[in-house]
Amino acid sequence: MISVGETLPEATLTRMGAEGPEQVNMANLTKGRTVAIFAVPGAFTPTCHSAHVPSFIRSKDALAAKGVDEIICIAANDPFVMKAWAEATGADAAGITMLSDAECGFTDAIGMRLDAPAVGLVGRSLRYAMLVKDGEVAIMNAEENPGQCELSAGEGLLDAMG
Repeated sequence: MISVGETLPEATLTRMGAEGPEQVNMANLTKGRTVAIFAVPGAFTPTCHSAHVPSFIRSKDALAAKGVDEIICIAANDPFVMKAWAEATGADAAGITMLSDAECGFTDAIGMRLDAPAVGLVGRSLRYAMLVKDGEVAIMNAEENPGQCELSAGEGLLDAMG
């Protein structure tokens, strides 16, 4: 698992743009900026939908007041599902960036892959939140159980920021 002080790996994720899916380079997205990144096992899954995304919508202003330039949500779902989920949760209206890691390239590179075939989740992400400053991990809050959303909630990240 990636640790505090390490630099994010080279990775390209996908988001929905005005013209459809577009590629986003994580190094470019985080360069010279402070970014809150949280990842979920899956769009529309219970804890992700009812707890995790709402926690960052609630915390958005407090995170911005502490210098966070952007909040990014990552899931292994395709960019079309991520767009629909952003609309359903209000994440799009709140300005949260929804990124698709459908091939788990980023998730695998940071050691956060989740495979839980018994519940139909294969090639997904463990639940976490991190604060990244200029591409380097400043805070890493990973949940012990992907069904929990405490350390990785928006409020959990705020608490860790002090």
